[in-house]
Amino acid sequence: MNIPQNLKYTEDHEWVLIDGDIATVGITDFAQGELGDIVYVEVEALDETVERHEVFGTVEAVKTVSDLFSPLSGEVIEFNDSLESDPEKVNSDPYGEGWIIKIKISNPEEIEALLDDAAYKAIIEK
Repeated sequence: MNIPQNLKYTEDHEWVLIDGDIATVGITDFAQGELGDIVYVEVEALDETVERHEVFGTVEAVKTVSDLFSPLSGEVIEFNDSLESDPEKVNSDPYGEGWIIKIKISNPEEIEALLDDAAYKAIIEK
C-alpha cells in the first residue's frame, strides 16, 4: 500500500499536500482501493468556504457513493476538472493526477491535527 511520507492524512482517508497556504487534497490509495472503480467525482464547494470536517463533494464508485470531507478550513479555489472526463485518475494515480481540490487555508493551526504517514498507516491496519 502506498502511503507517501511527505503528505498529511485524515481518518476519513483524505490526503493533504501543504504548499504555503494552499492545501491540495485527494483520497488515499487505501480509500480508492476500498471504493473500487471510480466513475464520477463531484465537488459542490468550488469557490466556497468550507470548515474542517465539512462535506465538500462526493466520489461515486461502481458499488457505492462516498462523501468527501474537508481536512482543513478555507476556500476551495480549484477543482481538478480533468476528473470530469477521466475520474479513474483517482484510482490510477491518487497522489498525482488524481488530486481533487485545492484549498486556500484559513486556519493554519488545523494542520497540526492532521495525521502523519505512520499514524495513518496504524489506522488502516486496525
